[in-house]
Amino acid sequence: MKGPVLSGAKGLLLFCALATVILTAGCGSDEDASDSSGKLLVAAAASMQQALDEMGPLFEKETGAKVTFSYGATVALAEQIEAGLPADLYVSADIDRVDGLREKGLLIDDTQQVYARGRLALTSSTKAGVTVSGLEDLLRPEVEKVAIADPEVAPYGRAAEEALKSVGLWDQLKPKLVYGQNVNAATEYVRSGNAEAGLVALSLVIHETAVTYVTVDESLHQPIEQALAVVKDTKNEELARRFVTFVRGPEGRAVLQKYGFVVPEEE
Repeated sequence: MKGPVLSGAKGLLLFCALATVILTAGCGSDEDASDSSGKLLVAAAASMQQALDEMGPLFEKETGAKVTFSYGATVALAEQIEAGLPADLYVSADIDRVDGLREKGLLIDDTQQVYARGRLALTSSTKAGVTVSGLEDLLRPEVEKVAIADPEVAPYGRAAEEALKSVGLWDQLKPKLVYGQNVNAATEYVRSGNAEAGLVALSLVIHETAVTYVTVDESLHQPIEQALAVVKDTKNEELARRFVTFVRGPEGRAVLQKYGFVVPEEE
């Protein structure tokens, strides 16, 4: 049986269906971000939080638009868009969920693009005073809890499960695993010291002082290819397309690389 799904420390913002707590980049409004042509609501995977929070003000400065980001687990976001969340853009941590929504006619076909490949990081909590440098170190008795995102809803959790299975540690580590409802929640457990170690998104820890990390061999899991697309019912298609171009352009790519993402070659 899978262990508890943990939500992370106070202040970790999540949302569900049409009632959502929204994280705002730059000076985005609390109003419905899809009400006017100068506003965008972007439903984005939790692994993208730091990168998009930096990108948002850059895009706002360039365009004069207001961008609001709502972060959550990739699968949960897809379900919410399918249920009618009035997002303008879906920024996923995998391709499958984007494909699924597009095949249901919920995304604009020609806007779908792979914008980055994510990296999985093995992290240690400096507050817990434990340092792990390899997956086998997770078996050490002083490592009592290992945080990962819920594999059922988060691509980084799925990659963590695949990596542990690849090295034959999954069954042995099951009693230690604690699950965040997205990768940001899992990261918070390591950051706060409530878990001694974790397998999370490199993008969330690469500039973090409360943890140490080593990257996980990508051959141990399926590539974390991250895709985005404009939502078909958007009222702001032109602006949403412009944001896609910005993410894939020089400024967006530089921010993605800063947070450890591997960006595709420019076409």
